Amino acid sequence: MSGPILSMINISKSFSGVQALRGVQLELHPGEVHALLGENGAGKSTLVKVMTGVHQPDTGEIYLNGQRLQLTDPRQATTRGISAIYQELSIFPDLDIAENIFVGRRPTRAGGLVDWGRMYREAEALLGSLGVQLNLKTKARYLSIAQQQMVEIARALSVKARILIMDEPTSALTLNEVADLFQIVRRLRDQGTAILFISHRLEELFEIADRVTVLRDAAYVDTRAMAGVTQEELIRLMVGRTVSDLFPKKQVAQGEVILRVKNLTRAGAFKDVSFDLHQGEILGMAGLVGAGRTEVSQALFGVAPADAGTIEIEGRAVHMTSPKQALARGLALVPEDRQHHGLVTPMDIADNVMLPRLARFSRHGWLAAKQARQAAHEAATQLEVKATTVWQKVRELSGGNQQKVVLAKWLSTGPRILILDEPTRGIDIGTKAEVHRLMCDLAAEGLAILMISSELPEVLGMSDRILVMHEGRITGLFDRAEATQEKIMLAATQTV
Repeated sequence: MSGPILSMINISKSFSGVQALRGVQLELHPGEVHALLGENGAGKSTLVKVMTGVHQPDTGEIYLNGQRLQLTDPRQATTRGISAIYQELSIFPDLDIAENIFVGRRPTRAGGLVDWGRMYREAEALLGSLGVQLNLKTKARYLSIAQQQMVEIARALSVKARILIMDEPTSALTLNEVADLFQIVRRLRDQGTAILFISHRLEELFEIADRVTVLRDAAYVDTRAMAGVTQEELIRLMVGRTVSDLFPKKQVAQGEVILRVKNLTRAGAFKDVSFDLHQGEILGMAGLVGAGRTEVSQALFGVAPADAGTIEIEGRAVHMTSPKQALARGLALVPEDRQHHGLVTPMDIADNVMLPRLARFSRHGWLAAKQARQAAHEAATQLEVKATTVWQKVRELSGGNQQKVVLAKWLSTGPRILILDEPTRGIDIGTKAEVHRLMCDLAAEGLAILMISSELPEVLGMSDRILVMHEGRITGLFDRAEATQEKIMLAATQTV
């Protein structure tokens, strides 16, 4: 392996007395994919912001190609070949693909006019180098997440990035899109680009990463070759203990059928979906992205009602036309997209938690604020949301703690049926284990849980039974004992 293109030595950074990084080191080499691992709050985001000039370290040194580097703003990092693609993509929806690639840097001809022909030719060449073919005049709002990522990668290449940071790039991609992304990552690696790859999905790192650096509690733990480490060892390095049972499923005696769905249909989304859900049961729902699982959950919760079919709760037929009706009948839905559908991020924790219960604490149009906030505080404390206070803004929390706030919000309504859509997406291993333990405890208390997940280990590890959907239809139903990844994938990729 050649010498490092980037070296970070003894990097420390604190904010208002809170240590965000403590003596961290990292080396990136040309032509390698280097994974950066750690629980939420371990210091990964702060390290990336130091690397890209957003923050300046309190102590430590950074070297680029052997030369001491001092970055005072992100533009300096970009001009030195350091680019980052974040989980929240920085795409301008009303600009087309070429305009997004060259945003703020459009090529010009004499007189300062934009050289549109050159811009489109160079954009086409950049995408072509990635093996990607797109209509360059397509507005970004019409692109899939995967296509938007390709545009961001092309943008990085347009400034001749030699170091590319990818933050949770696969969190919203289908399996096929992940495979396409990995092909492009390998191509960039083979061209000599150093790639820092941040992901909570450990299994995919063994496929794409050459080395891995682990942070824990703001400090450097170790750097290993991926070929010489196991998933169990990575978990131990991240959390400081062995998490041998990430899926602590408890055997719970199933109660009566509490939810019965018969031939539920919504045109263009799903058709003839039927299943039963028992008290104390965790019913997993698997399938590829676009199979219709989220749409079914939205129909059950009244967000987008079904066109046909029946829903019965405890033997009584109901017609869900709004979330308010669903709440009144004991349903709660933790949505897939916590940022846009689960939380109001500028608001504080307490206000978010009490949102679904405002009517309960209102009298004649006046809110009993003290009682409401006390109840919210108790709900957040029960789920061990890590924050300085319940008045802290939700946008300041880690992804795992934001997910806990969403769970606290809906569990505070006292549901009998809980729908969880991708309950552990984008959260770290330790928090994932906490969410799984909470699910087990809730099921043991008699709560009926419908869990939608794209992670097969989670589906297999947490479900009593598993439903599989493909193109809007149920294509498989397996008991826990008989379910395997192969059976689920077969059902998820074929019609009935």
